[in-house]
Amino acid sequence: MKKRLFFIGALCMALASCSGGKSEMDRFIDELMGKMTVEEKIGQLNLPVAGDIVTGQAKSSNVSERIRKGEVGGLFNLKGAEKIRDVQRIAVEESRLGIPILFGMDVIHGYETIFPIPLGLSCSWDMAAVEQSARIAAEEASADGICWTFSPMVDVSRDARWGRVSEGSGEDTFLGCRIAEAMVRGYQGPDKETQLTEDDQILACVKHFALYGAPEAGRDYNTVDMSHIRMYNEYFPPYKAAIDAGAASVMASFNEVDGVPATGNSWLMTDVLRKQWGFDGFVVTDYTGIYEMIAHGVGDFESVSVQALKAGIDMDMVSEGFVVNVKNALDKGLVSMKDIDTACRRILEAKYRLGLFDDPYKFCRAEEAAQEVYCQEHRDIARKIASESFVLLKNENVLPLKKQGTIGLIGPLAETRSNMPGTWSVAARFDVPKTIREGLTEAVAGKARVLYAKGSNLVSDYDLEIRSTMFGRELGRDNRTDAQLLNEALAVARQSDVIVAALGEASEMSGESSCRTDIGIPDVQQKLLKALVATGKPVVLVLFNGRPLTLNWEAENVPAILDVWFGGSETADAVADVLFGDVNPSGKLTMSFPKNVGQIPLYYAAKNTGRPLLEGRWFEKFRSNYLDVDNDPLYPFGYGISYTTFEYSPVTISATEVGKGGSLTAEVTVTNTGKVAGKEVVQMYLQDVVGSTTRPLRELKGFEKVALEPGESRTVTFEITPELMSHYNSNLEFVAEPGEFIVSVGPDSRTKNSASFMLK
Repeated sequence: MKKRLFFIGALCMALASCSGGKSEMDRFIDELMGKMTVEEKIGQLNLPVAGDIVTGQAKSSNVSERIRKGEVGGLFNLKGAEKIRDVQRIAVEESRLGIPILFGMDVIHGYETIFPIPLGLSCSWDMAAVEQSARIAAEEASADGICWTFSPMVDVSRDARWGRVSEGSGEDTFLGCRIAEAMVRGYQGPDKETQLTEDDQILACVKHFALYGAPEAGRDYNTVDMSHIRMYNEYFPPYKAAIDAGAASVMASFNEVDGVPATGNSWLMTDVLRKQWGFDGFVVTDYTGIYEMIAHGVGDFESVSVQALKAGIDMDMVSEGFVVNVKNALDKGLVSMKDIDTACRRILEAKYRLGLFDDPYKFCRAEEAAQEVYCQEHRDIARKIASESFVLLKNENVLPLKKQGTIGLIGPLAETRSNMPGTWSVAARFDVPKTIREGLTEAVAGKARVLYAKGSNLVSDYDLEIRSTMFGRELGRDNRTDAQLLNEALAVARQSDVIVAALGEASEMSGESSCRTDIGIPDVQQKLLKALVATGKPVVLVLFNGRPLTLNWEAENVPAILDVWFGGSETADAVADVLFGDVNPSGKLTMSFPKNVGQIPLYYAAKNTGRPLLEGRWFEKFRSNYLDVDNDPLYPFGYGISYTTFEYSPVTISATEVGKGGSLTAEVTVTNTGKVAGKEVVQMYLQDVVGSTTRPLRELKGFEKVALEPGESRTVTFEITPELMSHYNSNLEFVAEPGEFIVSVGPDSRTKNSASFMLK
């Protein structure tokens, strides 16, 4: 066995006894870097893909040999503790210095136990559940060899055409901040001072820095252009919240910012991220991000590699721009040794914080993985969280269903396993999740019968279906005619007491590079749904989707609509729990649903115009409106109903005036006025009525999810602090400006339950 020089305990003990004001970590890394060649330092900045799981088009070759040469700092998408141990052994026993490598993966909403897609998870409005989902993901991934996840994605997005809305937390800045914090705590540990000290804590990676969720035309990777005041007030805060929570790494976004690709943007990566926000972790590019700067038109491969390094990028994912170009650039004087050392040190610091120099195999716990990964305890938690992420959009006394009679289950999403986990579930066991048909059949066993028909294919266009069911998510296209499939479904419907229609998007119709211009339920499925409603039987639309959809006809004509997003590996049982009333739905939308794709971008925290449309009006000439549709969403941000009803008291505030630097409280009493227990998300919004710059009509500034028994009341109190009253002004100063504020508290963003106060 080749002698390992630098992670052995003896060296750490020796360094600990050294004099000087440096920390043990600094002394250790100083000593290590003193032994490294330039090529080995550059090698630490290289992150090739292992090839087990493909998330892009590039592949690396001869990875093992390059690890031996010290040309690799980390690998991603290699799965399994034993595989990872074998590769790590090459790094620590066969390379010259024995430096361990990082192993990362897209652990986005679970490892093998899959939770709802992040957009769905956000609709739970339950930060404890969000944190728990990340905690379980870290427990499973860390036991199976993974020490770094490319999550959380905290991009604010207000354009439902963009496929990656499925991977984020929706349109709101404040809620996005709270979810970002919860995810970081789940991955890295709840206490910022002791994060990454336990074997089941892994590096979080905040992405995509920055503004990735605002591409023109809702098209992935596309140009982003916005003012700095909007960046700081609306899009930057969730990234900063994650960093303030301790996130150890950041991923650069594909888009440009102020005309410069984020990957090479010094203002973004150094001035904002490090100087303004104090970030001291490392920054990695997104997949081939450096090489893609060439297509952006800012230079050749050498020049963009230099630009990225000098801008503040520390690790190059897949492009290999650093290993190919940086040594030559150093010889030419285009980069300095300090540039290389700074990036190298940040990577080594992350490895040190993870404890890899003490035990490079600490995350390869195969026996533990066999016990924990996809265990029943984790699956039970995933089932509960999924059921509380579903949003009941409509219910005309159809739900909950009774476990009796004959239930007709119809639709192309009713009999698929691989689509249930949702997009970005790269480590999932796609052949294991129950189908909706299995979940409902088990739920009513011995009490009712379930009849099934597919009813239609996903879409009429074969090629579109292929594009929409990639990466093993095929639905098994039925070669019968549309008429034959429909007739079979109608035959089932005629025998049924109630119809459950499992319709919507396939899981890969959202996610990366899955953008849509038509965001309705696909054509043949709409035809099927209309025919089912025309039978006169009660119809429940169980809606699968990774984005807000246009549902005008459905909202008008279908008696009950339950949006289940993609609920993860336990979707089927969670759907049954809600349909039959074992769980009362409590999810609330975190993105507005448009009536028409032409309304997009559509979001509640909009600003007024100089010619606003008067409340209650549709069209008025020379006002800000459309000829063919009103300005309102179909379903607003924060919306969601229940099997019970809730009543709010008027808002009361502790003071009608507050001085600069002072706080006040707002409170309401919420009562469950129905016949069953339920949970309600109480939402508090603020409006800064007059400002030195224009302000949104209202902004979410607080929320609380409360559980109430029938007839039970609870008083919910929100503290309104100076921070909540503040915003970035035109000088990018974070200030609370004197004047009138309106506070509104209610069940969604449309609430008119308001009071006002003056900030002096």
